[in-house]
Amino acid sequence: MRWSNLLAQLCVCSSVLLVPFVAQAATEEDPWESVNRPIYKFNDVLDTYALKPLAQGYQYVAPQFVEDGIHNFFRNIGDVRNLANDLLQAKPAAAGVDTARLIFNTTFGLLGFIDVGTHMGLQRNDEDFGQTLGYWGVPSGPYVMLPLLGPSTLRDAPARYPDSYVGAYRYVDDVAVRNSFMALDVIDARATLLSAEKLINGDKYVFIRNAYLQNREFKVKDGQVEDDF
Repeated sequence: MRWSNLLAQLCVCSSVLLVPFVAQAATEEDPWESVNRPIYKFNDVLDTYALKPLAQGYQYVAPQFVEDGIHNFFRNIGDVRNLANDLLQAKPAAAGVDTARLIFNTTFGLLGFIDVGTHMGLQRNDEDFGQTLGYWGVPSGPYVMLPLLGPSTLRDAPARYPDSYVGAYRYVDDVAVRNSFMALDVIDARATLLSAEKLINGDKYVFIRNAYLQNREFKVKDGQVEDDF
């Protein structure tokens, strides 16, 4: 259950401020809204009564340095996915940066608990297979709200599967250990978003949909999004 994917899109609020959008265009990209909204409501209820309280409790009991270390640890694992998609997008410079980050953070950073790479000026890339498909011209297709997994598109949803092969969980044989790490990853991701919720205004479904679509376009185009105004 990847709850972090359901709520990670709240972090795109900063990107929303960078790239203007037209609400009507977003609506045209959501022809399945009548199905997406009930799924979103289901996800939101589960988050409100299960995941959010867990994240709040985790943030309350965990010292800041522990919370930061765990967050850095999971980001270090995610750099493997970033590196794989750097290569698939033929971005040697980005691949070099993410390779260096993996080496320095895993060794000197104690398995990634300390983000040595960022302190060295190696800025983390954020890539996935959905972005790789978009980079090579595959259109996003309609907006899709997935049960438990959250916002996606017809292109991005199946792209999650190839990404799973460069994640750590597939290769952990012990079920209890794997599930524990997955749960901690999800709770950590949710905890980092608690402060972002106050930025949401208006129809929450529309806000998250527009933020997700715009953020994906921003990432696929590496920030080179034309101003429509």
